[in-house]
Amino acid sequence: MDLFPYRVDELRARCEEIDAWRNQLDARGPLPRTWNGRLRRDLEAEAIAASTRMEGVNVTLDEVRRILAGEHPASVEADDIGLVEGYKNAMSFVLRSADDPAFRWDRGLITGLHDRVLASRWDMGAGHLRTESPVWIVNRRTGEEVFLPPTDDVPELVDQICGRMAEGHDHPAIASAWIHVALAAVHPFRDGNGRSSRILASLAMYRGGFKRPEFTSAEEWWGRHLDDYYGLFACLGREFDPTTEVTPFIYGHIDAQLHQVRALDVLLRAQQQIWIAVEQAAEEASLDRRLANALWEAFFGRDVTAGYYRALADVSPATATNDLAAATAAGLLRSVGNRRARRYLPGPALYAAVADILFIVSLDPETARERVIHELTRRLTTTGEAFGFARRPFSDDE
Repeated sequence: MDLFPYRVDELRARCEEIDAWRNQLDARGPLPRTWNGRLRRDLEAEAIAASTRMEGVNVTLDEVRRILAGEHPASVEADDIGLVEGYKNAMSFVLRSADDPAFRWDRGLITGLHDRVLASRWDMGAGHLRTESPVWIVNRRTGEEVFLPPTDDVPELVDQICGRMAEGHDHPAIASAWIHVALAAVHPFRDGNGRSSRILASLAMYRGGFKRPEFTSAEEWWGRHLDDYYGLFACLGREFDPTTEVTPFIYGHIDAQLHQVRALDVLLRAQQQIWIAVEQAAEEASLDRRLANALWEAFFGRDVTAGYYRALADVSPATATNDLAAATAAGLLRSVGNRRARRYLPGPALYAAVADILFIVSLDPETARERVIHELTRRLTTTGEAFGFARRPFSDDE
């Protein structure tokens, strides 16, 4: 039996476009080290926030950023903090597994991933295949019963999925979409099936050589296009059938990846130049470049605490306090609140400094951030490259 077959001829053009994007991004060379780390942290937070919210975990992107930095926001329930941290651990687990020379697609990989997704919560069945009869899968947006998973043979079906992945698919993007829909259809766990499927989809891309975060962060796209996401599963019908053709899902999945890569291409190139600018703003104020971590957050309107900055910059409490005080004295940050409640916001000099470095003029303080992003995006989309940030070239160790 061919498990969840598809028509590869209908997918080749989309796969070729994915390959073209990889070649184009690779041709730009490696990203500067500091920016690459910042980029991966931000995209990781966005992916986790989107994927956990899709499953009913009530957290905002800002709260996820703080949880990943080691804070426990009072606005988030302890169980939800655990699930955010679990998702992070699951993503780290599959990336470590992907680079393991002894990597195998097997049941242990999938149950180990699931255990981390649910933060080892035994009450939710973490790491254990379901043994009870399934219930109808419900569209969280509409409350409609949309699909009935298989009643039995769950372990055998998981083994078949792993066997098919071990055989290989025609392209990593096809493998990514296929394991996503196959695991979701089998629905082998009591909870956490969607999150596990989406992480495994990223793993398949990573294993196939698409290691840039632009190709492994589709969760954020799905989170903004939920109707499209749930609509793709309609090709499975109303009840589980392992012979169902899944070409429509795979096509739509690859199409969403392409939309995400195109959107991120311009956005991330613009953001990279803002990162360069905030690093340079720190240097021109005679501050350490590590303060870019705080200035970046403030530039985008996010509150910075000493503890949050300490985790981002990997510095001691005393150094964090001194850094933030120096940035405040330079006017790049301003502080509000006292002692443990103290937060740091954009200072009166921050937007002007960034705009000056990027050669952007006529800034209204009320719309400064939007103006900088708009102008950089315009440059990128009209000329192919932004300009005006090269006062200081990167050194080789960056």
